[in-house]
Amino acid sequence: MMRVDTAFDSAAGNGLDAGAAQESSAGRKSVSAENAGSTNGGGRKKRFGLRIAFVTVLLALAGGVLGQFLYFAHQISTATVPNAASADAIVVLTGGQARVSEGLRLLEEGHADRLLISGVHPGTTREQLAAVTSSDMPLEKASVDLDRVALNTAGNATETAVWVQKNGFNSLLVVTSAYHIPRAKAELSDVLPHVNLIAYPVFAKDLELDTWYQKPATIRLLMREYVKYILARLRNTVRAMS
Repeated sequence: MMRVDTAFDSAAGNGLDAGAAQESSAGRKSVSAENAGSTNGGGRKKRFGLRIAFVTVLLALAGGVLGQFLYFAHQISTATVPNAASADAIVVLTGGQARVSEGLRLLEEGHADRLLISGVHPGTTREQLAAVTSSDMPLEKASVDLDRVALNTAGNATETAVWVQKNGFNSLLVVTSAYHIPRAKAELSDVLPHVNLIAYPVFAKDLELDTWYQKPATIRLLMREYVKYILARLRNTVRAMS
């Protein structure tokens, strides 16, 4: 009987050991599964947090750009012509008949003694320019200079700087469209940092800037001009740092 009992006890002990081993293995698997689930859950939370942070940054950037554009558009829509403006010289940045007419009028009224019309087509004569303006004043070489080299606003600034430095001017009336004033001043101030630039905005009759937000065409115009203005500022900043 002792042998039978011993064998029974041994088998029972082995069974208990096997059960305990199985329970231990199952416990380890359960803990591993829980750890894996916890890790996966933590990873998902981390990825979700990163997405939220990324979206937040994008929204902040978009809000900043929108705010700057609205400020840019507000500056343009509320621009006014300076009272009793006068300077050593006047520069007209071509791009419309009204700009040239306004520059000639300022010259006639004695706001400056000399005028540069920058960006004139190489084939355009003085007589043709005079014919399309409302001025009776001839474009005499003694008082009116023509720049036929500039092809864009940066070129206008470069050619104007050469002209200003050649004549020793210290102040300049800048005549161009109202929406073009910020970019024109950014380009000119980069090449003429010590010259007093006085903006003289010209308002096109068909461009109602005070209600720009109601007209898709005007909104597109201001958005394009804003992008060009930002690019001009960035280019000038990079050039200054190099």
